[in-house]
Amino acid sequence: MTDDDRKPVRKVPRKVTPAYLQRAAMAYLERYSSSAENLRRVLRRKVEKRCRLRGEDPAEFHEAIDEVVAKSLRSGLIDDTRYAQARVATLRRRGGSARAIGAKLAAKGIDRSTIAEALEGEEGDEESAARAFARRRKLGPYRPGERTPYRDKDLAAMARAGFRFDVARGIVDGERDEDIPH
Repeated sequence: MTDDDRKPVRKVPRKVTPAYLQRAAMAYLERYSSSAENLRRVLRRKVEKRCRLRGEDPAEFHEAIDEVVAKSLRSGLIDDTRYAQARVATLRRRGGSARAIGAKLAAKGIDRSTIAEALEGEEGDEESAARAFARRRKLGPYRPGERTPYRDKDLAAMARAGFRFDVARGIVDGERDEDIPH
């Protein structure tokens, strides 16, 4: 075996410190908006990876992670209510159903009451979101050419996106909005 055949030896990363955790949190929050639970998960993954490479127990850093998350909450860098409202607005514009939006927010660690509050407080309704979804996916009245043979497929696509049957049927069987540019 020659020198060229050996794998390069990976340098052992530095020990996890509270300063490292704070820098990692700031770097993440500079790029992404986040919920408190999501930031906690991101930091735990970083710590677990470092600890695995160093042969340490990641559980000893959970308290430090919780402190960084609490500090971020106190300073206003993360706010679950604000995050939920922003995500609801964005996902509604893209055509997200209330059910799908709720599932995405729950996956990010937002509690049910905050999700319900954010969904209640947003301006867009389920029908306008369904119309935006149909327009984006070219379903129902937005389908080029003959749409009758695809009616069931369009209804199924809207159901998978989380829209109620009556809303989906109203959009798929309805007419195109001419006042909105296509």
